[in-house]
Amino acid sequence: MSETSQFKLTLLLPSQAQKHVTVNEALARMDALGKLRFTSRTQSVPPVSAAEGACYLVPDGATGVWATKVGQIAIRTNGGWTFSQPVMGWSAWDIVSGDSVTFDGIRWVDNAIVTSSFGAATLERVRQLDHVIAAGAISTTAIAIPSHAQVIAVTARVIAAVTGTGLTSFSIGVAADAGRYGTGIGLALNAYARGITGAPVTYYADTALILTPNAGAFVGGTVRVAVHLREVVVPSEV
Repeated sequence: MSETSQFKLTLLLPSQAQKHVTVNEALARMDALGKLRFTSRTQSVPPVSAAEGACYLVPDGATGVWATKVGQIAIRTNGGWTFSQPVMGWSAWDIVSGDSVTFDGIRWVDNAIVTSSFGAATLERVRQLDHVIAAGAISTTAIAIPSHAQVIAVTARVIAAVTGTGLTSFSIGVAADAGRYGTGIGLALNAYARGITGAPVTYYADTALILTPNAGAFVGGTVRVAVHLREVVVPSEV
């Protein structure tokens, strides 16, 4: 055997000269892949000034020295590039999106709890947004809950004090239940809600969250909302 099975590290030969070169290359490769972090999964042109040890997933349409390495991991080493073929079960962190990703043997799946060899997966993730409250009797967020998602909880934090006429608190919910994810939520900076449902609720259409004043009407404020949800991915096409 001339290399290791997992990271493809070149093994030393008994009479090899300049052993330090092989050892240093192996250490650099282990450092990059041991706790893998993607600087990008979409950049198709090899960057000229990438940091040493930076890892890029080579996407479709890659050019230059990446052109024949689609699907591989490009590692910046000594001002050039070395490449590694991912193996089913490898995991990584996407620096740009903040997602944990898992390789299922075909593709990298975001925020997977578990994947199957046929491409099916169960995902668990958090969708968040900063919602600026407009003046009015209610305030509706942009789409926060995607279709066919099972919501475990909705949490929130006031990041700019909520103001209103005759207002002492507010609720967070959906059209069907205005207080589903919290009632009596304070107005001051850093007031928060932790709306855990007794049983996860599944939504079969894209759904916005609704903020409702306990009385009176909103004037302004900003609330950071996080939807803690679970989704499923069907098996890959055949």
